[in-house]
Amino acid sequence: MDLQLTEKRREWKPKALVLLSGGLDSMLAVRLMLKQAVEAEAVHFRTPFSGQDAMFVERFCRDLGIKLHTITLEDEFLEVVVAPRHGHGSQMNPCIDCRILELKKAKELAEKIGAEFLVTGEVLGERPFSQRKDVILHIEREAGLEGKVLRPLSAKLLPETEPEKKGYINREKLMAIEGRRRTPQIALAKELGIVEYPNPAGGCLLTEPRFADRLREHLGHEEGLTAFDVELLRIGRHFRVGNAKVVVGRNEKENEKLQSIAKTNRNVSTLEVKDHMSPTTVVVGEANAETIGKAAAITVRYSDAPKDVSVALGYNGADGNRDVNAVAMSDDELRQYSI
Repeated sequence: MDLQLTEKRREWKPKALVLLSGGLDSMLAVRLMLKQAVEAEAVHFRTPFSGQDAMFVERFCRDLGIKLHTITLEDEFLEVVVAPRHGHGSQMNPCIDCRILELKKAKELAEKIGAEFLVTGEVLGERPFSQRKDVILHIEREAGLEGKVLRPLSAKLLPETEPEKKGYINREKLMAIEGRRRTPQIALAKELGIVEYPNPAGGCLLTEPRFADRLREHLGHEEGLTAFDVELLRIGRHFRVGNAKVVVGRNEKENEKLQSIAKTNRNVSTLEVKDHMSPTTVVVGEANAETIGKAAAITVRYSDAPKDVSVALGYNGADGNRDVNAVAMSDDELRQYSI
């Protein structure tokens, strides 16, 4: 007998690629795979709407000694957000189409690294739009991965997968968690020694009602959606004045961000009150005299300048730099423009 060949066979482990969002569920999925002596690598997807801490994901993988792949989804993901084949969830979240896209990308990566199957932290019934049993199975079929996606937290409630049938995974050691209560996951985290994990909120901006309202308004007035649009939608107070979007910074960090955006985009004008503490305001789109006047009045409203007298503002736009004067806009009028 070839002892060297026998030793190689003894050392072989099935390889799994785990979709790691950075939330507790996907963290548990990784740990459950490692407990079953599976060689695991992780893939973390980033989109313009991501809210998870990328540094936390990197640290988690580093502490476990597993390789992390990061895939950024931008233009093709924005197309999905605008016109998802399977519709939006409760807000502007295209969760079904998003999951199909992620699984297709993960499948390509799995083939490159030699992973036999994929793993996700999905929990049956946790998200009513995308984590119903029929939808979960439809998603993997659409991605060309029928039977090749293991969901260890709810595996006992779902059909047996290929890695279980082949003996790579012991089904008896998998879980039967379902529903939106996190008590079972928290208990499992304690059992597995996971003490640090993020709050369930803050994962994807598309599920947040306020952001979703802004996005709907944008799509109602603009053609398509770009990474630049999303960058603006994420920050500031938003107003629609004529055919232009007016965005007012809420703090120093947002002011700096808006100034940076204006420097790299000729279609963006800025306004700031002179001689008083002032937010940075950007005007995106058609900036005629009336629009600039309204934007200036909005800027004064959020500055430290007196609200009942005309004050000077500095205007910087593609048509040149100049001073403009405005009185603070009243709260009643402000509401007419607010998004």
